[in-house]
Amino acid sequence: MQQDVILVLDLGSEENPKIAREIRALGVYSEIHPHDLTAAELGAIPNIRGVILNGGKNRIVDGAAIDASEAVYALNVPMLAVDHDAKSGEKLAAWPEDDAARAAVLSAFIFDKCGCGKTWNTQNFIDDQIERIRRQVGDGKVLLALSGGVDSSVVAALLIKAIGDRLTCVHVNHGLLRKGEPEQVVRVFRDELGANLIYVDAVDRFLDKLAGVADPEKKRKIIGAEFIRVFEEEARKLDGIEFLAQGTIYPDILESGPVKAHHNVGGLPEDLQFELVEPLKFLFKDEVRVVGSALGLPDNMVYRQPFPGPGLGVRCLGAITRDRLEAVRESDAILREEFARNGLEGKVWQYFTVVPDFKSTGVKNDQRSYDWPVIIRAVNTRDAMTATVEDVPFALLQHITRRITAEVPGVNRVLYDLTPKPTGTIEWE
Repeated sequence: MQQDVILVLDLGSEENPKIAREIRALGVYSEIHPHDLTAAELGAIPNIRGVILNGGKNRIVDGAAIDASEAVYALNVPMLAVDHDAKSGEKLAAWPEDDAARAAVLSAFIFDKCGCGKTWNTQNFIDDQIERIRRQVGDGKVLLALSGGVDSSVVAALLIKAIGDRLTCVHVNHGLLRKGEPEQVVRVFRDELGANLIYVDAVDRFLDKLAGVADPEKKRKIIGAEFIRVFEEEARKLDGIEFLAQGTIYPDILESGPVKAHHNVGGLPEDLQFELVEPLKFLFKDEVRVVGSALGLPDNMVYRQPFPGPGLGVRCLGAITRDRLEAVRESDAILREEFARNGLEGKVWQYFTVVPDFKSTGVKNDQRSYDWPVIIRAVNTRDAMTATVEDVPFALLQHITRRITAEVPGVNRVLYDLTPKPTGTIEWE
């Protein structure tokens, strides 16, 4: 169905994503766009019912305040200008600091002034995207690199509903996923959703390439480049693929302009170019999760914590060895299991283990040992720019320590990282 749209135009305010999210929370669709949209660009956005010009300290360029284009003013729809001297419309010196008062201002504008209906909800989004995908793809075939992460999983579930077995998913197991994740991808998508899934066991290939490489950036580049090569090889085996689906989400576009490399299968050769299908590109992360739940994906897939693109490769510090990689995987599984059992799953933003490339002396089974330590990291954050350390109950830390030292081969110590960000980054590499 055609949705009413409120445009938030970027005049340099850092609050634009928050405004768009608050409008969506009221049941109305909102998009953020540059302030200088042309008439043609505006014409491509259907059903614009109102415009918000959100000013701020960054709206002054070369000594003059930037403003919306004449094409925006020519829309002849209600306008709300905040901290900006617009040529027309309602003006506010600043947004109210109180959330309820702020919501009241937005509600009065979008419902009373713009006459918007509450057409933005999860089911309408799903129905609309299924229609758009079918219109874009027609009778064509779509290829998707399915990592098992939130974004690619939700894209896969949406495409399965839209085009069924004309979607081919390629899941590359590079040996750097968490315990049970490759098996979960196969179970959920092939067995439960009936997806056309190609599973590629590339563990040896990746770990052989990474052998002896200690530098974190080199590891990342090797993992990324090898993934592209594996994906390319699988794509060449398939006939008639015209479209490539990607898990691009709205923050990718807002934060970096071009789509981030870890979402975009960039680097493919010229003869393997596809038309992109990006059904989530206007959703924020929390909205993606809600859509995933509505599509029937399991909670432990949809609400899983953030996971780095190179996977456990940056949590097995220094040069990756298979035995130390298994120590990371097994200790991480114990930590996740105990956090879930003790009510911390979903409460703590991110938690994981790392195993450094050094050993210390200890005593295990009444014998001297020379083994690795496991370092536990558990942090909370709003935006990943700063982070605080979770105050995990000491008794739980002791219990986790006993389990890890007893159950994970090659480990004789467990440490808890108390460093906030700054000074420490969330990941160790």
